[in-house]
Amino acid sequence: MRDYVVLDVFTNTPLQGNPLAVFPDGRGLDGGLMQRTARELNLSETVFVLDGGDGLDARLRIFTPAAELPFAGHPTLGAAFVVGARSGASAVRLGTGAGEVGVALRREGDTVVFGEMEQPLPVLEEVPDPAPLLRALGLSGSRLPVEGYRNGPLHIYVMLEDAEAVNALRPDLGAVAQAAPGGVQCFALADGHVETRSFCPALGVPEDPATGSAAGPLAVHLARHGVIEWGAEIEIHQGTAMGRPSVLFASAQGSGGEPTEVRVGGGAVQVAEGRYRLD
Repeated sequence: MRDYVVLDVFTNTPLQGNPLAVFPDGRGLDGGLMQRTARELNLSETVFVLDGGDGLDARLRIFTPAAELPFAGHPTLGAAFVVGARSGASAVRLGTGAGEVGVALRREGDTVVFGEMEQPLPVLEEVPDPAPLLRALGLSGSRLPVEGYRNGPLHIYVMLEDAEAVNALRPDLGAVAQAAPGGVQCFALADGHVETRSFCPALGVPEDPATGSAAGPLAVHLARHGVIEWGAEIEIHQGTAMGRPSVLFASAQGSGGEPTEVRVGGGAVQVAEGRYRLD
């Protein structure tokens, strides 16, 4: 039997944000068993915490119901809450398939209430023909170039006119899976924030209520195209259309049009704990 907890990430309100299963002790479990566990739990991600070493507090393996990811934002942040709560540390270093990630933690009393991670730098990937993806989304175009960024998973960005257009989307998810092997982020500038929706059907996640790995590249995308200044923090609202409102904070420092530092933060709250028969 293995202990696990469920956290709602990128919120401080139970039953909002993005749910995440964390197994604090994943030692001795093989990748196939981890994948089957993630498929059975059927959350957008499940994370298994392994021993650290070499300056790391822990290593992570992250799974969607369909695939293992080298890096994902809300599993990394949620795991940091669990590791930090148990150690009492104000910061943790976690190993992922995309490299080391440092997470600074803020407490109220003994409770961790906010974390900010320094994410792997996203690499720009051109989208040679965005037309099939736009058709799958029911769109005729994008207000900024349709571009992808890889920081582990690949995220493609499509900018709409306003938040109402974002929340009115009814994409053909089968066609989206064919056109976007990672995920597509549809977003618009709103009143003091950025409204976004994330569709990742190719990864077994039709729609994600909060996508931490996509938040940092979104700040990069907006800065590269002059919508915001490098270093400006954006507040991202996601999950609205799903009834799971989430809030993420992201910023990107850059030089010569390239990112030099990307940070993403948010809250998390534990909502469940239990034991699972895996051994």
